[in-house]
Amino acid sequence: MRFKSLNKFAAAFVLLLALFATGQSIPLDPAAKLFPERLGDFRAAGPAVTPSSELNLDVTSGVTSIASRAYVSKDGHKFWLTLMTAPSNSGAYALLTNAKRSSEKSERANVGTAGFQSGDRLLFVKGTSLVVVTADDANKGETPLAIARALADTLDQGDGDIPVLIKHLPNWESVLDNILYAVDKDGLNKALGNQPVVEALSFHGGAEAAVANYNGPRMLLVEFNTPQIATDNDQRILAKLQELGNQGQPLPTAYRRVGNYAVFVFDAPNQEAANQLIDQVRYQQMVQWLGENPYRYDEAVREFADTTLGVFVNVVKASGLVILGSLAMGGLLGAFLFTRRRKQQQAQEAYSDAGGMLRLNLDEITPPTNSPRLLGPGN
Repeated sequence: MRFKSLNKFAAAFVLLLALFATGQSIPLDPAAKLFPERLGDFRAAGPAVTPSSELNLDVTSGVTSIASRAYVSKDGHKFWLTLMTAPSNSGAYALLTNAKRSSEKSERANVGTAGFQSGDRLLFVKGTSLVVVTADDANKGETPLAIARALADTLDQGDGDIPVLIKHLPNWESVLDNILYAVDKDGLNKALGNQPVVEALSFHGGAEAAVANYNGPRMLLVEFNTPQIATDNDQRILAKLQELGNQGQPLPTAYRRVGNYAVFVFDAPNQEAANQLIDQVRYQQMVQWLGENPYRYDEAVREFADTTLGVFVNVVKASGLVILGSLAMGGLLGAFLFTRRRKQQQAQEAYSDAGGMLRLNLDEITPPTNSPRLLGPGN
């Protein structure tokens, strides 16, 4: 009865992801070991199993292990979880986008690194694992989100993010749902629909590719790990484009090398529009030394100088602010005291022909003083 309770979509999806590669079955471990006995309120309803070969599962590259296990909730709802592992985080994400391509209607699911849900089925990726969650036929309509999140919490997060190459696409956030990822030529052919120019590309050295649909025009962004590999592929691509042009075969609307990227635009209305799209691609170079960095001392000196200059500038700014603040406070306080004393002087009604200065009381206009309170001679 293995997987006979899977719905049609789940069976079709597992059919796409395949069990047999080059005549050998994909191993059960380590995927089977990633299934715990309990997932929150769900308990395992049996051991992890391999999908049955009677389904005539097709060949799909990039899956290193595959296993499935049934879980039952405390309310008796049954779910099937199918987990596949890939050699890399990018490989697992590529499997997810390929699965999404075959789904008619879907919406994003907030689980794992990325995921989507279509009806009562949910797929998500986290680290090197791709998981398919589907409700048993008897539990149609039950949401698989709770058990999906419970399993996601037990998986290694890997890089913890989608492949960085996607973020180098123009306006990637607006087209994220229409991006297909590939880590080999077979996956790229499926994403592009067998474009002849793909034959010139080599994924040797760990190249990765992203295909984005911009409401008609499609961009293919391929990243090569070294400048030499990028140069070799660029030469083959230019030669292939020349060959296809001579044979009258379909060509991309535009092609350009940008750093270690090979950038293609297909199905654009004209070459100008395609070039405008390519102009938005920015190659972000990262240098990583395999041994000791020979420029470490120079970098340390530059960093020290930058830090010292920054401290000096901050001290000058702080001192200037303190001086300005002190002058402002002194000015306000002086103005307050001056105004107060002026009001006190104006409030006095005594007559003075000396402008308020000390004067002798020769004309006896000033009221007499209290003589008993005055100090006597010799005191």
